[in-house]
Amino acid sequence: MALNICEKGTSMKTLLFISLIAGLIVLSLMPGDVLSSGLEERPPVVVRTVPESGAKDIDPLLSEIRVTFSREMMDKSWSWVQIAPENFPEMAGDPRYLEDKMTCVLDVKLKPGTTYIIWLNTQKFSNFKDKEGRSAQPYLLMFETGQ
Repeated sequence: MALNICEKGTSMKTLLFISLIAGLIVLSLMPGDVLSSGLEERPPVVVRTVPESGAKDIDPLLSEIRVTFSREMMDKSWSWVQIAPENFPEMAGDPRYLEDKMTCVLDVKLKPGTTYIIWLNTQKFSNFKDKEGRSAQPYLLMFETGQ
């Protein structure tokens, strides 16, 4: 026999409360080490890119690509990975980290009307690393320049 808790006028507040209680019960049954491990034990992740992934009509005069990670990164260590030469920007200098040690900058020369596809780390190339040597999660950056 199935129980339909929405029957007989159960309010949305009651349903949310029941869901919250069920979630707390599940969390209380999880091993402590799963709950106690915070973000500092996890690999770094991309938190922002300029331009944003998926952006269209980017000004082809944009002279740098920036990627910001969730924590300080190892200097002189990066993997700007090319999938195909026609979809990778022409580099106009070596990559570098800004003073915050979280933002890596790649100076580029972009072409109008071009789709750019850049992996920031992959399974094979994983040199974007935090100061503890943990490789960042791979991130796919794709954008298109305007005419």
